[in-house]
Amino acid sequence: MNILSIQSHVAYGHVGNASATFPMQRLGVEVWPIHTVQFSNHTGYGNWKGRVFDGGMIDEVMEGIAERGALTTCDGVLSGYMGSADIGHAILSAVERVRAANPKALYCCDPVIGDVGRGVFVRPGIPEFMREQAVPAADIVTPNQFELELLTDVAITTLSDAHRAVEALRDAGPKVAMVTSLKTEETPAEAIDLMAADATGSWRVRTPRLDVDINGAGDAIAALFFTHYLREESAAAALSKAASSVYGLLKRTKESGSREILTVAAQDEFVAPSQVFAPEAL
Repeated sequence: MNILSIQSHVAYGHVGNASATFPMQRLGVEVWPIHTVQFSNHTGYGNWKGRVFDGGMIDEVMEGIAERGALTTCDGVLSGYMGSADIGHAILSAVERVRAANPKALYCCDPVIGDVGRGVFVRPGIPEFMREQAVPAADIVTPNQFELELLTDVAITTLSDAHRAVEALRDAGPKVAMVTSLKTEETPAEAIDLMAADATGSWRVRTPRLDVDINGAGDAIAALFFTHYLREESAAAALSKAASSVYGLLKRTKESGSREILTVAAQDEFVAPSQVFAPEAL
């Protein structure tokens, strides 16, 4: 399997492609990473070095890949943090090129916009670009609860609200949606929910809530969900496997006291999670 992953990248730590690429590789996927930024570390530290690339750079790298005749073998495109609408347009252009070469290829958009407690943390224009262009173009979307509410204008308090928001998102274009960090009135205080839906139904996976604030987990779970969905064509199976792996990854990170997610040290969790959480049909 070959996946083109267009996201940010850091030299130190694991966010964006630095969080998504290795888990997919560990599962046996050939990953073609294109970086939208190259930073020394993630911005949560408060200071960093490096630069943001532009859409033209992405177009150039895509042209080079196309010249190798490789696009016909690309099974999917994964996108995450975009940085600017210019980069977003280049990503959608890349998706169009891949689909033209391989109509069976799928596009998974992780619509990185913001999170509860932090609010919107992307540049102006990105939320609108996600809602109006990226999400409608996607086959699969993987928002967190904050992003789901923003994209659908549905305030989520109950599980019924979550259903309504997910279906509104699927009506916009994507056939599959996976929601992370879901907290409704039905979610116990000591737990956190994840939800996925496709044309056959919707499922929930509930894991213990970990008191940990680590960057990069969302990038990893989007990559894992996409990989498992491409292989099994089952939102339920992909949700269970991705959630189980990331829970194990975060649990080991918390136990170590590390500020950076243990993508390498806990790599066995990607292949054989130490605890498996079964999907529950909703």
